[in-house]
Amino acid sequence: MVSLIILLAVLALVGLISWGKVQPFLAFLLVSLAVGVALGLPPARLMAALYQGLGDALGSVVVVIVLGAMLGKLVADSGAAQQIATVMLEAFGLRYVQWTLMVTGLIIGVPLFYNVGFVLVVPLIFSVAYKYRLPAVYVGLPMLASLSVLHGFLPPHPAPTALVAQFHASLGLTFVYGLVIAVPAIILAGPVYARTLRGIVSVPLAGFVAEVRPAAELPGRLNSFASSLLPVLLLGLALGLQAVLPANGPLAPLLVLLAEPAVVMLLSVLVATASLGLARGRPLAAVMDGYGLAVKDIAAILLIIAGAGALKQVLVASGASQEIAASLRGTGLPPLVLGWLLAALIRVCLGSATIAGLTAAGVMLPLLAHSPVNPNLLVLAIGAGSLAASHVNDAGFWLFKEYFNLSVKDTLRSWTMMETIVAVVGLAGVLVLDWLLPAR
Repeated sequence: MVSLIILLAVLALVGLISWGKVQPFLAFLLVSLAVGVALGLPPARLMAALYQGLGDALGSVVVVIVLGAMLGKLVADSGAAQQIATVMLEAFGLRYVQWTLMVTGLIIGVPLFYNVGFVLVVPLIFSVAYKYRLPAVYVGLPMLASLSVLHGFLPPHPAPTALVAQFHASLGLTFVYGLVIAVPAIILAGPVYARTLRGIVSVPLAGFVAEVRPAAELPGRLNSFASSLLPVLLLGLALGLQAVLPANGPLAPLLVLLAEPAVVMLLSVLVATASLGLARGRPLAAVMDGYGLAVKDIAAILLIIAGAGALKQVLVASGASQEIAASLRGTGLPPLVLGWLLAALIRVCLGSATIAGLTAAGVMLPLLAHSPVNPNLLVLAIGAGSLAASHVNDAGFWLFKEYFNLSVKDTLRSWTMMETIVAVVGLAGVLVLDWLLPAR
């Protein structure tokens, strides 16, 4: 009976969000209340679980996600992303233009959330396509593959960050493992697969061609790279020092603090505020206005994370999570494959990678207590599954179609296939790492 209720809950989410066009946060609240009543939770316990789930889901991730959005907004507004793209193209030239844009997407995709990154890099792609007379899809798909993979795999992006918190995984290890898996996934889905797409005719709309800033208005090269990648550099430095210095040495407490993702992001935002904002003559008020817009942009995602947390806690409070764990163990599938499949199925039904990842995580969470699965790899397996088979119910599908001015058929052939390749290669990478890493 419990399994049937959970199945109906997932179908209700699909129906409310995809067909009913209900705002996802509201859909999660409605389904959470209905599931709690169906599972026999008294009203007081149901509401307590709802509030606890909302708070727990946001408490450990809201700082990282909001600060990440602020950093990404500043990197975009200051011209640092354009400077990085310019440097990369100058360094590697036309012959390696696909690989150059792919690496550029990897660099600027660390601080930029997907929607911001997409709108920012597409004009750069079109400028390169026009300048060198190359097919826009052939040139641009590797860069967009980078943005998509980072969005699904790596903190500080919303879904991976929330999954790290839910599974009590290590943000640093998840980032390192995710990067190891991301590179081959991007290469196969980007430069390699894009070679088959040279025949796709794409005539981007004139309004989407880059409005390139003069070089004099851009921040310096070192400043652009260092400010954009500072979260990665700080986290890597802290984790590296922790690995080589004595665990009880005098610097240990400081390193523990510096390895905290919220502290890393806060320091990065403060440094970027100075280096990309104040030092370049931007008034503090203007920088803060940009940060305010970044918070507005990320508010809907934070609400989705909170809603998913509420549903998860209702399942825990009712005891349904234990029955879910037992039924999932009965499938005989490895947890990493099962998490990938759940996320992929929800992604196909709902369209949203973030909702797919968070919903699958809520179902998989009870399994962690009864399985030796590596939580860092489970984050990545679910993240990979959440990217699979983007199609007509995904806003990203239509963004790509309209910006590149393609038919639905060509969008399915390019965008949907790229996302699916990323998802499959991501799962393969997770399974290889699981085989190579020592058992827990």
